[in-house]
Amino acid sequence: MVQGKSKPRKKVVSLLPSATEIVNSLGCGDWLVGRSHECDYPPGVSALPVCTAPRLDLGGTSADIDRKVKDAVRDAAAVYQVLDDVLKDLAPDVIITQDQCKVCAVSLADVEAAVCAWTGQSTKMLSLKPMTLSDVIGDIGRVADALGVHDDGARGQAALRARADALTVKPQGTRPRVACIEWTDPLMAAGNWVPELVDIAGGADIFGRPGDHPPWITWGDLKAADPDIVVFMPCGFGLERTAAEARAMIDRFPDVAQMTAAKLGRVYATDGNAYFNRPGPRLVDSIEILRRIISDDRMHPGSIQIPV
Repeated sequence: MVQGKSKPRKKVVSLLPSATEIVNSLGCGDWLVGRSHECDYPPGVSALPVCTAPRLDLGGTSADIDRKVKDAVRDAAAVYQVLDDVLKDLAPDVIITQDQCKVCAVSLADVEAAVCAWTGQSTKMLSLKPMTLSDVIGDIGRVADALGVHDDGARGQAALRARADALTVKPQGTRPRVACIEWTDPLMAAGNWVPELVDIAGGADIFGRPGDHPPWITWGDLKAADPDIVVFMPCGFGLERTAAEARAMIDRFPDVAQMTAAKLGRVYATDGNAYFNRPGPRLVDSIEILRRIISDDRMHPGSIQIPV
């Protein structure tokens, strides 16, 4: 874990994997005193007390998970819970959470409810809601300001912008048409910042729109679009699980073999959990993954080719 700066330390609880990575990237990793149950990077964070837990059994197939989450949201039930006693005992100075997605992490309302139950504790809450790559880079500055390390945030932002600029493919001719799949059953294309990443990497996203929520699509939509490249990046799944999900979808729709992407051998699985679905510093690594896929270069460790 990255060591903290020689500045007034704050006790920080991150209830969001991307925020945990941001805190570490600022050199304040040893300021963290608690984490969410999903925070898993860098490896040292696994030793921190866990402050959240899922209310649902999120095992099973993609269709099972989708049904359970939709049932919970329909019934106004929270998908995750804050472990109030753990959070109170840690007495953090700063809590970082999110206000973007009900199924990604605990909600701001749940955290506020937990904090409001305390007495005599002054805690700053920072809620992140990134929708674009610019928002993600901006959040690094917001976290830095909350921790009192503004200059480190500015340097981190500049470094990420420089990396993204270095990876940017300049417009030249017709770009490969790319379908990014964020869920397989039912089908959902990727949105938010992913279309931007595709554009930076030299492709043209055929379903997502920058800054918009991921759109639900059908198999007919995917077949009719006939993309040149298909990239699977299911939310919350690592590379091995994503490859299995991609294989299951291909088996369910055998005529996928007639699509241009399949004929060209350009169907890929990626580690969406570590990269594409985590709006933190590693989004720039996601650009590199996409650039290698789109340019048909050697595979990044975060992706593999799926034979069809």
